Amino acid sequence: MTLDHALPRTKDNLLLAQAGDGTRVELHGIVKSYGGTRVLHGVDLDIAPGEFVSLLGPSGCGKTTLLRVLAGLEGADEGTVLLGGGDVSRVPTNRRDIGMVFQSYSLFPHLRVVDNTAFGLRRRGVGKTEAARRALDALALVGLADLADRFPHQLSGGQQQRVALARALVTEPRVLLLDEPLSALDAKVRVQLRDEIRRIQLRLGITTVFVTHDQEEALAVSDRIAVMNAGRIEQIGSPEELYTTPATAEVAAFVGLSSVVSGVADGEHVVVWGQRLPLQTPADGPVDVYLRPENVRFTTAEDAATDALVEESTFLGSMRRTLVRTESGELVRVQHDPALHPSFGDRVRIAVTPVPVVARPRG
Repeated sequence: MTLDHALPRTKDNLLLAQAGDGTRVELHGIVKSYGGTRVLHGVDLDIAPGEFVSLLGPSGCGKTTLLRVLAGLEGADEGTVLLGGGDVSRVPTNRRDIGMVFQSYSLFPHLRVVDNTAFGLRRRGVGKTEAARRALDALALVGLADLADRFPHQLSGGQQQRVALARALVTEPRVLLLDEPLSALDAKVRVQLRDEIRRIQLRLGITTVFVTHDQEEALAVSDRIAVMNAGRIEQIGSPEELYTTPATAEVAAFVGLSSVVSGVADGEHVVVWGQRLPLQTPADGPVDVYLRPENVRFTTAEDAATDALVEESTFLGSMRRTLVRTESGELVRVQHDPALHPSFGDRVRIAVTPVPVVARPRG
């Protein structure tokens, strides 16, 4: 059962009936080191009430450490953590009123689904009958009310992660923290559960922080994305802002696909294959230029273009993406109509759509 088929009505579900406007989350100057190695360098992050923010970046960039500091699982060496304007920097995890979902489901194998879900409530002194009622509300929210009497080993991976989500939500936390909760699931289930998490978050209005290294996940569900690199936030903005106007070459390289080609910059513009393109940030001299596949096109007789050989072409349903090698040896991706089907070794000519591009000095 999924949310598409069985969304509970607000008046019948305690969680939905009490849905609020979310809690503001503020991180100021967060510094964290392990064994003399600094992994967070004075990170600042302000999350609006009810906002869904993803921490996106490669392994080792500090995103999970930042989430653990927010959760109280790690103490910051410097800086403050505010929830709803109150300083919780020295408040233990169990008193921060947060819900957490991890990559591992961490369900108790000897407890039924309903009892797993109600576990946090029982620890807080809620009576058995009331805890079970609220657990069933949470399970209805994730589409698993009819599986309440099963044990974890009788569920699929996706269903177990839904139980973990219900368990995190049943205590009606001020903030929901998700630490790569989908990475252990297969591709189809990941997409389904990703979309369900977003729908639940919107219906509850709960402030949510989602850690992922998967840019597609972050782009699909986030209000804003904080791209992290080497313990710092490179850029934070909406998915559209990060994709179309990346602030740095690192963001351009990590968010979406880009081909890196050589160019020569003269301040506000850069010349690539004889074509003059606007720069998002000024630069001078030899640079590496980041080109999105949808901004490269096949052409026939343009002066501002370059010749290339087709290396491979991949059908992606509504589009095709073709990899070509220019005469200078640069590999460039071209995104185009699937009706055009280039073959390996075909000689083609490519040009760039004159949109602003990101570049960084070569060297």
